[in-house]
Amino acid sequence: MHILVINCGSSSLKADIINTINKETVAELRVERISTTPTIQINQNEITYSGIVNTEEIIRFSLLQLKQFDANIQINAIGHRVVHGGDKYTQPILINEDVEQQIEQLISLAPLHNPSNLSGIRICKQVFEGLPQVAVFDTAFHQTIPNRAKHYAIDKSVAEKYGIRRYGFHGTSLKYVSERVAEYLQTDIKHLRMVACHLGNGASICAVEFGRSAETSMGMTPLEGLVMGTRSGDIDPGIILSLIHEHKMSVEEVEELLNKNSGLSGLSGIGNDMRDILKQAEEGNEDCRMAIQVYTHRLTKYIGAYVALMGGVDVLLFTGGIGENAATIRKRVCNKLNFMGIVLDEDKNIYQKLTDEQDVIELQDSISRVKIVAVKTNEELAIALDTEKIVNEKNKVNSIPKIPIAISARHIHLKQETINKLFGEGYQLTEYKPLSQPGQYAANEKLTLIGPKNKIENVRILGPARNYDQVEISRTDEFFLGIDAPIRESGNIAGSPGIILEGPNSTVQIHEGVIQAWRHIHMHPDDAAMFGVHDKDIVSVDVEDKDRPLTFKNVLIRVSDKFKLEMHIDTDEGNAAQIHSGEEGVLELGGVSCQLHEKNI
Repeated sequence: MHILVINCGSSSLKADIINTINKETVAELRVERISTTPTIQINQNEITYSGIVNTEEIIRFSLLQLKQFDANIQINAIGHRVVHGGDKYTQPILINEDVEQQIEQLISLAPLHNPSNLSGIRICKQVFEGLPQVAVFDTAFHQTIPNRAKHYAIDKSVAEKYGIRRYGFHGTSLKYVSERVAEYLQTDIKHLRMVACHLGNGASICAVEFGRSAETSMGMTPLEGLVMGTRSGDIDPGIILSLIHEHKMSVEEVEELLNKNSGLSGLSGIGNDMRDILKQAEEGNEDCRMAIQVYTHRLTKYIGAYVALMGGVDVLLFTGGIGENAATIRKRVCNKLNFMGIVLDEDKNIYQKLTDEQDVIELQDSISRVKIVAVKTNEELAIALDTEKIVNEKNKVNSIPKIPIAISARHIHLKQETINKLFGEGYQLTEYKPLSQPGQYAANEKLTLIGPKNKIENVRILGPARNYDQVEISRTDEFFLGIDAPIRESGNIAGSPGIILEGPNSTVQIHEGVIQAWRHIHMHPDDAAMFGVHDKDIVSVDVEDKDRPLTFKNVLIRVSDKFKLEMHIDTDEGNAAQIHSGEEGVLELGGVSCQLHEKNI
């Protein structure tokens, strides 16, 4: 396919036509200073515009020029970067009237971005009439962050009324570079804990835990977090109140200060370009030196916090204009993190450069326990590939079967060694009844879970024996037991808490293995092909309800030839949703939907 990727801003337009087979850009459009003195270039060739300076007309004119640029390029679909998707969108989606309205309703959360993104969508409908358009949201990747990371500590009713919570941004870039690094390291991303630093004029950091965003520095808006080019990042809210109430600055003046006159620009006094700041710092400019110190201090602090949240780190990743090119910044940060096993090779850091042919470089010393990498981000390619995937899937709706939903109660998986300790040497579990997944069964044997606060009796073991011990509990259970159990896919137990298991013959303490199961769908490869999904894809499930809409977001796809088609949620989720047998719903992956029904077990 040839995918047109649109990034429409308030003062600029970037558009690239990307061949998704060889992943090359075949044409690029750049429009700058749209509302004042517009300049238009296609493949770096200047295009003359002689009309009235009107933003929409200039965008329309420019896209028509790109459309006519090469008759041999047939554009198949259009992918749009949309900054804010709110709670609604957890993955890319085919654009229709409803999606347009939703993006419009989210303007209050991204007043500087969503209006321009929406203008690009509506103009493309006119210029490229009939072509499918896909919205790819900056916020979507961060929909997996847990509730404890989403919420601000303010009055709950106010937060719910105005949609105040942490959303995160740069998701398209962060998802792309983390997956690219996993591919480069030839390691399944579900086994990696990464701290990804996207450092450009806008800057954010993300804890990518086993392929999912677990925490990110930007919040409800892109203003929170790291020091940026012109944005302040974290600031005491009392300062804002003081500027307004005591120093009589207007709201508009404060907004201008925090978004356009702060960050590196405000600290250095010479602008927001890190290259200029580094040069002047070397020449003795104390303001520039302070700007660099504040910048790297904040970044180092966030990295340490995110390593602590994940219980360790395997990869420290730098991307974006500063992250990819500013060796001095990487050095200042890494030198403070040697105690974590993050040891930079200074020669590699200075002399290795990213190129189109080499988009990932390793920078760690041979004694470093952590990989340190710089990665070229490519948001345009990521958007193009997402768009292609959605467009290819949009016609599969009618051929997709129903999927049963199963409510999964708390249960235990044990390795044979632990079974022997609990029940006696050579003991074999006995079958109570078969489960829906082939070869698995609920055993007659039950144990007592003993946590720091309370215990839960008669928890059933599931057979057959596995090669690891794992206890799956609900959120209610974890509070009752006094355990902070992470949400994980089955088998991913590294760094999870342990618990005491009490059996008929003895008591055994396992040192890790207690998790809350990530809601998931088991699929045979034939089913996955029919749905147009792959192992580790994330989908949303809408369950139809006569009284209220029900949506399960962040549902993990698990594919194996040993699986039978079925979706699993835990008892808390089932109770909260008031799910009953016989209801029907829709599973969606972007523009794809498929029917499902539910079954309690």
